[in-house]
Order: sequence, then C-alpha cells, then structure tokens
Amino acid sequence: MAMTNTAYAPRTNVFAQIGNRIMNGLVAMAEANGRVKQIERLQSMSDAELASRGIKRNEIVHHVFRDMYHV
Repeated sequence: MAMTNTAYAPRTNVFAQIGNRIMNGLVAMAEANGRVKQIERLQSMSDAELASRGIKRNEIVHHVFRDMYHV
C-alpha cells in the first residue's frame, strides 16, 4: 500500500503582509498622536462637561483639528 501526503503549507501573499505591516505602523503612529488622545479624552466627557467648554459632541474632531482645516 502506498502512502501519499497531501498536506502543504499555504502560500502567503508577500504584498498583503507588507501592506498589513504598513497599515499597522500607520495606526500605531495615529494612536500615538496627541490629537487622537485629546479626541479620546473629550469623547469620554459627558455632554454637560463638553457644553461647559463650548463643544458639541459632533464637533469634537473639528475642535481638535481646527488649526489644520477650515469649514
């Protein structure tokens, strides 16, 4: 009786791995950005706390990046 081994290691897509590593790096840089931390801090506040600062919840990102773009 002959024995055949059909198990194989799946081939990995090198370009997908490179793309994933680049995206993971960009995400890490964005998370380390102080503006992202400021957005997270403001989002964790209550609506009353935001109102006392003159910020509406849907305007948090605009408030944090107000010096970078104009509406």
